[in-house]
Amino acid sequence: MLPARRFLPSLSLLAAFEAAARTGSITAAARELDLTQSAVSRQIKALEDQLGVALFLRERQTIRLTVAGDGYAREIREALRRISSASLNLRANPNGGTLNLAVLPTFGARWLAPRLAGFLTAHPGIAINLITRLSPFDFHLDSIDAAIHFGAPVWPGAELTPLMGETTIPLCSPSFKAAHRLEAAADILDVPLLHLTTRPDAWEKWLSANGVAFESVHGMLFDQFGAASQAAVGGLGVALLPAFLFREEVARGDLVPAINQEVDSEGGYYLAFTRERASYLPLVAFRNWILDEIAREHAPSSRSG
Repeated sequence: MLPARRFLPSLSLLAAFEAAARTGSITAAARELDLTQSAVSRQIKALEDQLGVALFLRERQTIRLTVAGDGYAREIREALRRISSASLNLRANPNGGTLNLAVLPTFGARWLAPRLAGFLTAHPGIAINLITRLSPFDFHLDSIDAAIHFGAPVWPGAELTPLMGETTIPLCSPSFKAAHRLEAAADILDVPLLHLTTRPDAWEKWLSANGVAFESVHGMLFDQFGAASQAAVGGLGVALLPAFLFREEVARGDLVPAINQEVDSEGGYYLAFTRERASYLPLVAFRNWILDEIAREHAPSSRSG
């Protein structure tokens, strides 16, 4: 339900206010909006009258946002950005819908993107925009419809659909493994280990699962699996990587198991979205498709083939 009309200023008033707030100048705002200075001033005054709040302090020929105006400007700027984005998406895809999907970078690039052609073929009226996100965010402050999340099934303000689990395996270059003579799980403690910042205790969990006692684990830090894997290919150390995302490197021989021991990750992959977006048709179509895709990939026949 929309708020009362008196709390919904016209776009022209909001655009004039936002431009003046951003530029700090009535003159610059007028130039940007192709209006006269007096027209911009009148629109800002009309907005202040409608809200009953002073938005600017006027000092001779200059303006300065009030505390209230500063906070309002930030919210209005984001609202106008979202309206603009929605309008652009509608123009680009007038016969369908647009799904703005936040993805983990390596999952998006290696697992999702190569499969999206099948989804778009089955749903030609839907466009998908992929936006990289490494951690949960507030859906109400961003123009994103859904997100691929890894970890515990926790995302404040969002509903979660389970997608799949994951196993990790320590991988390194063939020459690195030969040079360090890696054979047993405990040998891992004697070589450089490559860590992911979003999974700071992953190596500790792998070592514990393999019965290896340790005091502390150190090594290089990376913010994405892609960079960590390339460092491993380059011989910088051993990276603990999701097995299903790096099958190609293993198949080519660029990477080999430092120790051929996979461990189940504690977290899993989820599709996150708000309750308000749950019935949005492009999201419903994508959710059904990705669940079918994962089920097909994990069917016994696909694993044995």
